Amino acid sequence: MPFIDLKTTAAISADKEAKLRSAFGQDIACLPGKSERWLMLNFSDHCRMAFRGEPSPDLAMLSVEIFGHAEAKDYAALTAALTKSVSDTLGVAPDRVYIRYGENDVWGYDGENF
Repeated sequence: MPFIDLKTTAAISADKEAKLRSAFGQDIACLPGKSERWLMLNFSDHCRMAFRGEPSPDLAMLSVEIFGHAEAKDYAALTAALTKSVSDTLGVAPDRVYIRYGENDVWGYDGENF
């Protein structure tokens, strides 16, 4: 049950959101056992973000939460894929795309926990 939360200074049109949904659906498969079937996404655009104490017009921050654990090599592949998807779709430079990962041992769904 992965969740990707994207916050960006960029504008995300309906067309760009559809492209990101598709790309993220493919990208999440970099983590064994994860797929678009259970992927939840959140998109927040036009965020007021700062870097190094200064407002920045070109930033993206992704938070990726998963149920369970993954290997470092799989996270590396996912980082490369997500960075490319965001950069290609939104025009945010790769060195302005940041990704934070979280692993969870308990995940609730449909009134129960995994």
